[in-house]
Amino acid sequence: MRPSPPERVVEYRRKGWWRGETVEQLFRKAVDARPDAEALADAPNREALVGTPPRRLTYAQADAQVDALAHVLAGLGVGRGDVVATQLPNLVEGVIAFLTCARMGAILSPVAMAYRGHELRQILPTVEPKVYLTVGQFHGCDHAAMLAELKAEGVTRAEVVSLGGDLPAGVHSLGALMAAAPAEPYASPADLDAAEALTVCWTSGTEAAPKGVPRHHDHWVVNGWALVEAAGLKAGDTILNPFPLINIAAIGGMVMTWLVCQGRLVQHHPFDLPIFLRQMQDEEVAYTVAPPAVLNMLLQNEVLLASADLSNLRCLGSGSAPLSPWMVEGWQNRHGVTVMNVFGSNEGASLFSTGEAIPDPDQRARFFPRFGVEGIDWPAEFPAKIRTRLVDPQTEVEITAPGAEGELRISGAMTFDGYWKAPDLTRTAFDARGYFKTGDLFEIAPEAGARFYRFVGRCKEIIIRGGQNISPAEIDVLIESHPKVREGACAAYADERLGERVCAVVALRPDQSMTLDELTAHLKAHDIATYKLPEKLRVVDALPRNALGKVQRRELTGVAAS
Repeated sequence: MRPSPPERVVEYRRKGWWRGETVEQLFRKAVDARPDAEALADAPNREALVGTPPRRLTYAQADAQVDALAHVLAGLGVGRGDVVATQLPNLVEGVIAFLTCARMGAILSPVAMAYRGHELRQILPTVEPKVYLTVGQFHGCDHAAMLAELKAEGVTRAEVVSLGGDLPAGVHSLGALMAAAPAEPYASPADLDAAEALTVCWTSGTEAAPKGVPRHHDHWVVNGWALVEAAGLKAGDTILNPFPLINIAAIGGMVMTWLVCQGRLVQHHPFDLPIFLRQMQDEEVAYTVAPPAVLNMLLQNEVLLASADLSNLRCLGSGSAPLSPWMVEGWQNRHGVTVMNVFGSNEGASLFSTGEAIPDPDQRARFFPRFGVEGIDWPAEFPAKIRTRLVDPQTEVEITAPGAEGELRISGAMTFDGYWKAPDLTRTAFDARGYFKTGDLFEIAPEAGARFYRFVGRCKEIIIRGGQNISPAEIDVLIESHPKVREGACAAYADERLGERVCAVVALRPDQSMTLDELTAHLKAHDIATYKLPEKLRVVDALPRNALGKVQRRELTGVAAS
């Protein structure tokens, strides 16, 4: 499967935007250059999470693990172009699975640990994986057993492979399969092209069902080079990854930067601040990411910060919620650490407010560079590889003057080409000029000669809780399936730590009452991911609707905030 049209591949490679280099070739360069250097490290709490000790692998050892897993997957029927699904916490095995698919010419489709049967019944029939790699018990859910049940239902025909022991009938042990694998190299296809799909990641928008986002090697390699440039990373740097390996933030922002700089990738999951700080010190981390609320809290707790030696830390990425100027300035002036403001999506809409592009910390917290706009130059290579513009979403008129809100549209080297097996969604995702419609409202800021965008809000209805996208439409349907609910919907309300949480707003049937626990029990019975559950309930006489009967989500936000 080749996600990009052939003419785009030719054009972007002619421009030098895409290198025609596969992830496998990039990994081989690192193995050849630094075979004995440490490449991958688990978090110290791995055993408490999944029951097996933390692992540390050199590049040569990682290479051997990729060969072994490739033989295992091939023995289970995986070939070039086939899909391998994973549902794993941040373990070195997740990175090995990604590199293995790159070596085989297979396609990795990682899903969130929080996904349950509700989401998997939508995803699995769409990608039809040959193999599903997961774990057993993790945070109260036996994932291997869940997949075995889904397979028995006929949802998937995938061979289920799990870490750990005490596995359900029909589930393969990864350890046993790896131990029996041939101890010999696995030959990557000689004609493997960087335009072939490597991943299908999943995102939730305003539609109820998750949407698959295919990306090929060229997409990922340019992503890695862009982040290395943006974060100012150097050869051999250590990167600490607290993101689950399921989307562009982790794969593009962490794994690919590690490969490009031939450094060391340290895993972290789930987020645990004391462990996170200890890893930053003990692993001598140069770059990591953290939510704004965590960076705010750390800066306000100098005693806690002083307990860890962060002298190797040079750059912190943050985003998914507005950054506080005092926080960005504090990290820079008091600790010599650049906080990079990041705006992005799985579809490849990416803006980076870097220390080089916006040296002033106050401006870096509030603005994003107007990358790819004619007449505005930036001191880096990546901005020339994308195009951005603002458009009035009602009239489609382009906005070029400060002060007017418009939807950010983006195209270029990192932007995807369309959703997985969803031509109708793809058609509506792009405008007539081929720009992706981000669904995010920005305005051109008048400061600094109109060189910056300022984020205003979202014109799509997506809720972002702790970096996870939640489709309100999906939750609305389930809320309204409760027998006591006459009509119901959900909306976001602000949260300092997670950015947003979900509030259910319901109008009840006559003579009925409802508690939040009652509603969440009903939703849990539908087997949805726990992060989607409402954490607040508001009962109203009727939902606000427009003349066409559509729920006015913005008005619900006011109800949710009360």
